[in-house]
Order: sequence, then structure tokens, then C-alpha cells
Amino acid sequence: MNRTTRPPDRRPVRDRNGAATPPPARTAPRRRRPTSQQWAAWAFLAPVTLYLALFYAYPLYRNVDLSLRDYTVRSFVQGNAPFTGLENYETVFQDPAFRPALTHTIVFTAVCLFFQYAIGLALAVFFNQHFRLSATLRALFLVPWLLPLIVSASTWSWMLNSDSGVVNAALHTVGIGPVNWLTAPSWSLTSVIIANIWIGVPFNLVVLYSGLQSIPRSLYEAAALDGANAWQRFRCVTFPLLRPVSAVTLLLGLVYTLKVFDIIWIMTRGGPADSSTTFATWSYRLGFGNLLPAFGPGAAVGNLLVVAALVFGLVYLRVQRKQALS
Repeated sequence: MNRTTRPPDRRPVRDRNGAATPPPARTAPRRRRPTSQQWAAWAFLAPVTLYLALFYAYPLYRNVDLSLRDYTVRSFVQGNAPFTGLENYETVFQDPAFRPALTHTIVFTAVCLFFQYAIGLALAVFFNQHFRLSATLRALFLVPWLLPLIVSASTWSWMLNSDSGVVNAALHTVGIGPVNWLTAPSWSLTSVIIANIWIGVPFNLVVLYSGLQSIPRSLYEAAALDGANAWQRFRCVTFPLLRPVSAVTLLLGLVYTLKVFDIIWIMTRGGPADSSTTFATWSYRLGFGNLLPAFGPGAAVGNLLVVAALVFGLVYLRVQRKQALS
């Protein structure tokens, strides 16, 4: 038997004499006042919100504003730069240095990400065996990550020096001639890639090692009882269960590698002949590396890096959402 809901009876109420009386007026719902817990939550959120607004939202707004106006040194101080729209982006796209810088950025990012993740994963699996001195060796591997970048880049510049570097000295002992690591266009990009891989491996090691610690040992024991060897256990147990951690590691590594500036600038300054110029160094050189700075095009190149990082972040969120729904 189907039950249907009847609308409320809005007919006037009549008294004993037959006179109609108006229905009682509805009282407006009272607004709930914030409780002490809600005020405490807002108090904890306020510093984070202020920090994000001052150090992320406002600089991003200023960078977008710079890319849409024709700023000079005078107009930058006075704040009366004319609005030019997308002319700065057109200038960047038509610049002969755009294509080499784009190619170097892609190669630098892809190669660094691959080797940082591969070496970091191999070291994480190695240290997950819990042998003697594993904690000490893990601490030593963190040294490149803890050093200031200017120290690491200066050390690699000295090691790869064509005349007095220890790398060429080691190559000389095995009968290989000196290599112009930092002054030859064919080797400069390789040199900064090697230095950045060395700096980024410890981060991958720490994150992936923490992910390995969360995998239950019983899964490995069950796989061993089924006759799986070490490679099969890694392929069927370790790598699939490590995918969420791997995704976060690659995303953070991608964002970091896209904006790498100090290592390249200290070692090669983007040269020689722009052979190691990426979007990060090109943006700096346009905005601050000339006597007549081009603030607009420099900001436009920086915004391209922001858009690239944002696109990959959205792709990561979409993939994570699909995996959660499935």
C-alpha cells in the first residue's frame, strides 16, 4: 500500500462563532553562534591563510601582472606601466631562445626525475634489508640533501673543472683525455644533470624508504612460500603497493626540478652559448641579467613554469581520484 505525503493544511482556523483566525506566524530559525571549538579552528587556520596569501597568492598575482604590462625600471618603481595583454607571451614564443630553452627544460626534468627515482628506489630497497650499519649509511646519503645548494653546486664546479678537477684526474688515470664538462656546449647540460641527480637522490631515498616501511612483512613471507624470487617479490608486491608514494615523490620531484635555478646558474650560467639554459635561468636572465631588464617577458617565462607544474598537479589529482573510486 503506497503512502502519499499530504501538503500541509493551510485553511484558516475558525473559532466557535465561525470567525476565521490567522495561522500562527512562523518564527525565523535562530542562528547558531560559533562555539569555542570553531573559534579555535579559525585561529589555527588564520596564520596558514595569512602565510599563503602573503607568500604565494600575492607573488603569483604580481607575476601575472608583470607579464601583462610593459614594465621598465621607471614604471616598476612608479607603478604606471601600460597594459599590453599577451604581447609579452608573444615575444617569448617568437624569441629564438624559446625552443632551445624548452628542449633543455624537458630533457633536464625528464632525465633527472628518472635517475633520481630509480637510484632512490634501488637504495631504499637495499636499506630495507635492515643489515648492520644501515642507519649510518642512510644518514651519510642524506648529506647532499642537507648541504646548501650553493655549496653543492660550487663543489661540483670544482670537481668538473677542465684543468684541476678530480673527475678529469680520475679519467686521466684510466687513459681518457680531459673533458670540458662546463665549457663545452655538448657537455654542459650533462654536467648540471649529474649534479642535480646527486642532490635529489636522498629525497627520493627518504620518501620511498618510509613507504617501504608501511608494507606488511607477511606479504613477502607469503610470496616466498609461493616460490617467488626476489625480483618477483619486488615486481608483484613492492612496486604495486608503493605506487601512491611513488606518485607523490615524482610529483614533488617534478615541481622541484622545473624550478631549479641556482645549480645551473652557479655551474654554467646557462652557457656556453645557451647550451644549458632552461626556463628558470632564462626567466632570471631576462628580468635581472641585463642592464635593461625585460620584466614582462621574464615574468611570462616564469608563468609558463607555474602552468606546467599546475597541469601536472591536476593530472595527479585526477589519477588519484580515479584510483580512489575504483
